[in-house]
Amino acid sequence: MENKELQITQSAGNNALKLAKPLIAGYAANSKAKNTWRAYRADLRDFGDWCQANELQALPASPGTVAAYLTYLALHCKVSTVKRRLSAISQQHLLAGHDSPTRGAIVRVTMQGIRRTHAPQQTVRRVQPAITSVIYKLVDQLGDSLIDTRDRALLLIGFAGAFRRSELTQLRLDDITETEDGLRIRLRQSKTDQEGDGFTKGIPFGAEHKTCPVQAWRAWKAAANLQDGQAFRSVTRHGKVGSSMSDQAVADVIKKRARVAGLDYVEFSGHSLRAGLITSAAMANVPERVIAKQSGHKSLPVLRTYIREGSLFTENAASKVGL
Repeated sequence: MENKELQITQSAGNNALKLAKPLIAGYAANSKAKNTWRAYRADLRDFGDWCQANELQALPASPGTVAAYLTYLALHCKVSTVKRRLSAISQQHLLAGHDSPTRGAIVRVTMQGIRRTHAPQQTVRRVQPAITSVIYKLVDQLGDSLIDTRDRALLLIGFAGAFRRSELTQLRLDDITETEDGLRIRLRQSKTDQEGDGFTKGIPFGAEHKTCPVQAWRAWKAAANLQDGQAFRSVTRHGKVGSSMSDQAVADVIKKRARVAGLDYVEFSGHSLRAGLITSAAMANVPERVIAKQSGHKSLPVLRTYIREGSLFTENAASKVGL
């Protein structure tokens, strides 16, 4: 009788595991962005090809094999690429149920040596921030056509909320709530919120009608007859509203409007709206904690790079000595 009960228990456990496997796979796949998994797949193909060419085992790989692969990569790739491939190898082993060889001491010291030897001087590409005066120029050219109405709302909300372009494209209609004070916009997930805890930003009314993000949103929503789905969508030259916008489309809008406004559009990107709000707020002496609350920055050192730029002349010793 006990053996029969044990068999029933084991059978139930096997069925539960069988049912859970596709869910486990789904959650594991959703643990990282699609672009990350795509890069990992390419990285693992390269590692597999290298192992095959050198008659070494790729899975499971030994720490010595991984360290040898890293030394090969260091001579041909950027340090950032080496780090990503190391991460891909680790993920592959863990998902396959193996201990990660990347934790071996030989791998860790090899990677440390590669970073110290080959890491370039830290350089950060700075895009042109679309500060308040630039935003005025971008929206001043816009008329009443559907695409102009869309672009006005996109630019003003993107700026006022210090949104990333990916966050703008992910916004849905039910993420935006109108209140007496302005718009409450809920981010379901962002770069600094990969677990999807959610984050709400407030978008206040503007002092002027033509640069008011709330009025711009109302106009776009009414003109496009939005009922549900994505908040910002593509618009054809014939005025037909699509289902969504890509990240690149947001950057294209900013560059296009900068070009028409007579600005050096090459210097602008999809990050210009976010950088513009942070820089403008720093120029206006807005406290750091208030800027971080709107931008959602978790890293204050990163935020302070924008604040230093914005306060370059407002907090300047040379301007206080009577020249």
